[in-house]
This record gives sequence, structure tokens and C-alpha cells, in this order.
Amino acid sequence: MEKIDLSFVIPAKNEQDSLEALYQEILQAVEPLKKSIEFIFIDDGSTDDTYKRLESLHQRDTRVKIIKLRGNFGKSIALQEGFNKARGSIVFTLDADLQDNPKEIPAFLRKIDEGFDLVSGWKKERHDPSLSKVLPSRILNLLTRLLTRVRIHDTNCGFKAYRREVINNLNLYGELYRFIPVLASKQNFKVGEITVEHRPRKYGETKFGWERGVKGILDLLTVVFLTDYMRRPGHFFGTLGLISFFSGFIIGAYITYLRLTTGTIQDRQPLLFLGMLLMIIGIQLISTGLLAEMITYWRQKDMKNTTDQVIAKSL
Repeated sequence: MEKIDLSFVIPAKNEQDSLEALYQEILQAVEPLKKSIEFIFIDDGSTDDTYKRLESLHQRDTRVKIIKLRGNFGKSIALQEGFNKARGSIVFTLDADLQDNPKEIPAFLRKIDEGFDLVSGWKKERHDPSLSKVLPSRILNLLTRLLTRVRIHDTNCGFKAYRREVINNLNLYGELYRFIPVLASKQNFKVGEITVEHRPRKYGETKFGWERGVKGILDLLTVVFLTDYMRRPGHFFGTLGLISFFSGFIIGAYITYLRLTTGTIQDRQPLLFLGMLLMIIGIQLISTGLLAEMITYWRQKDMKNTTDQVIAKSL
């Protein structure tokens, strides 16, 4: 396929009123750069006229490509399908709600030219109307920095720029799009950050709230496991198993000592059962770790999402 300079991958769900303005703003931002571009819009199960507006853009400008998913599969799937179709040497992602300002595009490219593989936006001053979006996001970002040691202020910012090598090594599903900088950093890509303008939402309603924050914590634990223990799951399960087993063993040794020195364990039966339970759990965890190591060794599976399972139309 013909290579181009810049791809813009833009997931959209019920954003009919913002698409034309976003398209025009991106054109204005990249026109002075004299680079070849393409737009890849992904309609993630919209119930309004989003797809019709995108079709209109496609008819006017063949650089506008559209992927229509069969339903609402979520942002990770939408981004992954967009990445699969993108041809640009540098790939940008933006949200379709106009809160990201395309005038920042040259700043992203300058940061890429400094040697970074992925540059993430940081919405230092946010203009969301409610704490239900801002506070969960800040808590999740703090936990992400603490648990992953990746020093990015806003991993969930939708405005990012990637070298092609980065998107070729991403496998997004569930809610993992929130942690793309972490996934890239753990693969030894150089990750950077720039401050970007965050604009108030002009059309539609926010699709994030407290429930996404709670799910985000669970997804963060998934990312920590995938990045730190994916290739050595035995270390994760084995460590927990050994702790559990030896805790139970110490309890068992103490009960045995009481039995030998006093002739009775008196009212220590609950402690005895706890020790036995911990030892059994420990053996199970160690066995799970060994099985996971065997699966990891023998089955190197390609985890890319299957395109024809989720796409209804592609223009």
C-alpha cells in the first residue's frame, strides 16, 4: 500500500455535530506542514447520524476512510481497527468531541523529532463539567504512576502521536486503551508527554464517569500483570503461592510444637485449619504458575483482533 506521512485515527460514537468542525480544524493544522495525510474514522455503534456525516465527508474527500463496527465494541477495539488500517509513518489519535485541539499537531511532531516513539497529551487544565470524570481520572493516573513507574501525568488522554513501530506492537482489547503509554514503555519504546489545550465539550454528553474509574483500577491490575509477568507468570503465581504455603507451614509447625510439648492443641483447631488451608492454596497457586509457564512456552499466540468479527462496513 502507498505510504503516507500522517494518519489520524478518530473513534466516534454519537458525535454527529462535531465531525465536520474536527475535519476542518485538522486540515488547517496540517496544511502548512506539506505532508500527505489520511483520516480514519471509526463509528463505534453510533445511534445518531454519525455514519451519514462521515459518508458525506468521504464523498467529498477520498482521504477520509470510514470503519463502521457492527455495534458498540468500545474504544480499544475501535482504535485497534483504526491502527490496522492506518498507513501513516506517524499516527495520531484524537477524540471526536472537539475537546482536543488539532493546533497542537506540530508540537507533537516536534517532540517525535526529538527521538520519542510515542507522545501523549497532558490535559493539565481540564474543563470537564463534573468531578465524576475529573477525580476518577486523577486517581487512576496517580495509581498508574505508582504501580507501573511510567511517569506520564495523563495516560488516558486521547490525543497521542505514535511512530508506526509502536502501533504495530499494540494489541488492544477491553479498556487497555487507557494504558497505551504503559504498554509502549514496557516494550522499551521511548514515551514522552506534552501539555495540550483541553476545550469544554461543545456537543453531546460525556461517556465517562465513576463506573469507568472503578473498572479502570481493575484494568490497571491487568496491565501490571501483562507487562511485568506476561512472560514469567510463574513468578507472579509462584511468589503468592510460596508466601501462602510457608505461612501455613509455620502455623502447622507451631501446632505440632504445641502437640508435642503439651500433649494437646486445646482450642487451636481453627488455627490448624487455617494453616492447612494456606498450604493447600499455596500448592494450588504454585501449580497454576507452572501451568501458565508451560502454556507461555508452548503457545505463542497472535492476539490481534480479527477484523471481520466486528466490522460491518469499510470505505
